[in-house]
Amino acid sequence: MADHRIFIVEDDAKIAELLAATLRKYHYEVRTAQDFDAITEEAAAFQPHLILLDINLPSYDGYYWCRQLRQETTCPVLFISARSGDMDQVFALENGGDDFITKPFHYEIVLAKIRSHLRRSYGEYAPKQEERVIQAGRLTLYLERLELQIGKQVIPLQKKECSILELLMQQYPKVVAREQLLEELWDDQAFVDENTLNVNMTRVRKKLSDYGVKSSIETVRGAGYRLLLEEGET
Repeated sequence: MADHRIFIVEDDAKIAELLAATLRKYHYEVRTAQDFDAITEEAAAFQPHLILLDINLPSYDGYYWCRQLRQETTCPVLFISARSGDMDQVFALENGGDDFITKPFHYEIVLAKIRSHLRRSYGEYAPKQEERVIQAGRLTLYLERLELQIGKQVIPLQKKECSILELLMQQYPKVVAREQLLEELWDDQAFVDENTLNVNMTRVRKKLSDYGVKSSIETVRGAGYRLLLEEGET
């Protein structure tokens, strides 16, 4: 269990610290949210295996943050809330949650649910399937690991970064239409800001550059994007 990371999103500092202290006793690596306007950024930096998420939070509620997190991760999200109505639980599940724990709770129940979801997601009950791997030149993309490998170098990716590279590598050296990227990356394009794809593409380019990868992504005006592999990477 020591390798499992749990992210606690709870604005009641006392509850958050008690939860964290309990989980650390069982050798989980734990981080509590610090900036409630930057939950997705903190989660991306921590890369948790499971998230405990309150509903009543500053600025935006847990339903909102669960939808945002689901764009970046498929890890189990367990809602923890003083709300106990049936519709609260329905909303939690419909907005991407995997389970619902009502406050006040017994820590034994929280631990049991955490263990259960970790087993089903990563342990002996996890679905057994062949790992999906995509190659383009010397670039190797491991989809389930969210990792890009070139030579001996392994680059960790966020979910959207991995999805963008998946499409570009699948169709290399062809151009991938902007519309196809939007359709594959977001379920409902109508609510996607025009600049969202640009921002995500910039992040992928920066990550490749930060890790010294010569490959880049070319913008083909009026058409879309294309992966460029430099000499030595083809």
